Amino acid sequence: MLRTIFRRTLLAGCLAGVSLVAQADSFNRIASFPVTKNLGNQALETITSAEIITATADGHTLIYSDSPRGGIGFIDIKQANQPKALGFLDLKGEPTSVASVGQWVVAGVNTSESYTNPSGYLAIANVASQKVMQRCDLGGQPDSVAVSKDGRYIAVAIENERDEELNDGALPQMPAGYVVIIEFDQATGECKKTHNISLTGLTDIAPSDPEPEFVAFNDNNEVVVTLQENNHIVVINAEQAKVMQHFSAGTVNLSQIDVKKDGALTFTASQSNVKREPDAVKWLDNDRFVIANEGDYQGGARGFTIFNKKGDVLFESGARFEHEVIRVGHYPEKRSGKKGAEPEGLEVATFNGQTYIFVMSERGSVMAVYKDTGAEPEFVQMLPSGIAPESAIAIPGRHLIATANEADLVKDGGPRSHVMLYQLENKAPAYPQIRSNLDAQGAPIGWGALSGLAADQKQAGKLYAISDSFYSNQPAIFTIDASKSPAQITEKLVVTRDGKPAEKLDLEGIVVDPQGGFWLASEGNEKKEVPHALYHVTATGEIDQTIDFPAELLKNQERFGAEGITLVDHTLWVAIQRPWKDDAKDQTKLLAYDLVSKQWSAAHYPLEKAENGWMGLSEITAHNGSLYVIERDNQLAEAAKVKRLYKVDLANVKTAALGESLPTLSKHLVYDFMPELKAQNGILVDKIEGFTIDASNTGYAVTDNDGVDDSTGETFFFKVGEFK
Repeated sequence: MLRTIFRRTLLAGCLAGVSLVAQADSFNRIASFPVTKNLGNQALETITSAEIITATADGHTLIYSDSPRGGIGFIDIKQANQPKALGFLDLKGEPTSVASVGQWVVAGVNTSESYTNPSGYLAIANVASQKVMQRCDLGGQPDSVAVSKDGRYIAVAIENERDEELNDGALPQMPAGYVVIIEFDQATGECKKTHNISLTGLTDIAPSDPEPEFVAFNDNNEVVVTLQENNHIVVINAEQAKVMQHFSAGTVNLSQIDVKKDGALTFTASQSNVKREPDAVKWLDNDRFVIANEGDYQGGARGFTIFNKKGDVLFESGARFEHEVIRVGHYPEKRSGKKGAEPEGLEVATFNGQTYIFVMSERGSVMAVYKDTGAEPEFVQMLPSGIAPESAIAIPGRHLIATANEADLVKDGGPRSHVMLYQLENKAPAYPQIRSNLDAQGAPIGWGALSGLAADQKQAGKLYAISDSFYSNQPAIFTIDASKSPAQITEKLVVTRDGKPAEKLDLEGIVVDPQGGFWLASEGNEKKEVPHALYHVTATGEIDQTIDFPAELLKNQERFGAEGITLVDHTLWVAIQRPWKDDAKDQTKLLAYDLVSKQWSAAHYPLEKAENGWMGLSEITAHNGSLYVIERDNQLAEAAKVKRLYKVDLANVKTAALGESLPTLSKHLVYDFMPELKAQNGILVDKIEGFTIDASNTGYAVTDNDGVDDSTGETFFFKVGEFK
């Protein structure tokens, strides 16, 4: 029986102790703000987005650009862990960027009627009144906006972006982009004088068509500009309104990367002379700056680079940034054939005398934190973010940093766009809670979409997990050392048939076979020709026995099949996720297969009522004469209600042969996962899919991150308590 004394205290201690190193200053997420809170009277289904974010000088208000809604949103963060909606300002166009200066917020607004006839203006709004006081014509389509530290100048990158559908997006496409330097009167909010800085003739790639992407000021009123598609960098003197220096962003050689979208995580490939094609840029000091090499037109170097303003490369991350993304399970395999993790956004700020670099993976939905050492940056931690972090703003005076996460998946029933806040604390990092080691070749062990857990019967803290069909060409069993903080994935065993990765599997359940190897449950899908079946694999991963579901069961099949498997003596117990055609809507089945008699039987499991969506089972594990079952709804964020662990006493279980009237089991609640999931301070995830009890009677649970596909990519792994 679960000792309730451990239910919260043990878990809290576990999460607080998660760290790559001894306790030290680290950033932890303290709040998340869904930008739908700023919809006012508009329909909740309205698509919204937080893209570029800034903060007022007092650090009490966040302001973000919202392109789909055509304006900017305001968030009250006086109480940082309780952000509140503060209003929305319609700008009658597409805001591309925002920056704060004094009492003002300035926003670049795109009003272009076409790619060939671009236009836009700079909106200057009063923060307190949330009203536009000035509109300064820019003569083209703006992208990034930045304000000088002394408030005297505003720089705007006029991208005049290309049509990616025209000639496959090939450059040149007129009109050319440029940079606007505005002499700004901070007292009145007036654009006193405007200087258009031509960038044509500077680049080796499409010199007639520069497309400036991002601008940033140093303390000397020098502006660094990235020309992403042109793979070039320009430094401008704002006071003199002229180009000081320019140079190519150069190329990178990459190794130990995945370059093929194939449903497998294989980090053995290399690429040579990959154009950096930087997006965001931030100054580290008055001589050095860092770029995020997202790529666009022909490149994407998957990392970040530090230059000085003369054009010397001082540091190149190569694949190391992406390797950290991989190790925390955030690698977006579907982007392998393109630009991998796609570092796009950057922030640089000094906290307590230490300068930090924050690098955001747009496709991995995660942010890396590094310390600037003046030489090679020191990796500190990874922070979980919402989907597609686009930008961040640091508020060092309050020890805060906020990210803007632009993706809104309302049409697919997925997470909404969020702004997330993190605080620098004298605590160990709360994330990640599970992280992979390096393999024998020094590459990270790729993992994700963990869908089931099992425990070694003899060694406490030794667990096994499986990945589901997201990695269809690399079904795998992972060995986990749960005694470490964070838990460590130490080995990856690919499931094979005839020595090749097994196909037609959707692994959802795993249990250790005391006789050797493992039993696995695969969830079928008739439309995809994936069979419902149980498999035995050897210690080397080879399938050596298959148990197909019987015809009596399959005649009523649905695609929501086996979600967990466990072993009691010589009987395999299988949890079926949702009702099949012969089940009542509020019941699903627990199947029993006798390995000796080879007979099937079953019982009905009563499901809780779903307020929205559906209710189903995610896992089953046996321990000391009981079955423990995870039951959950398929809802996330505020709609999530049921994420629970129920207990079924085997002594009271009766089953019947398939086709007969099935008895209904009795269950009782032993644990509610909702408090733990809410404590992550992010978007509450829907898929808690793994649970097991180890040799020391300690329970462990894990969530499924869907392979970072239309998902935050976050995996939560935690101790649950002690079971007797």
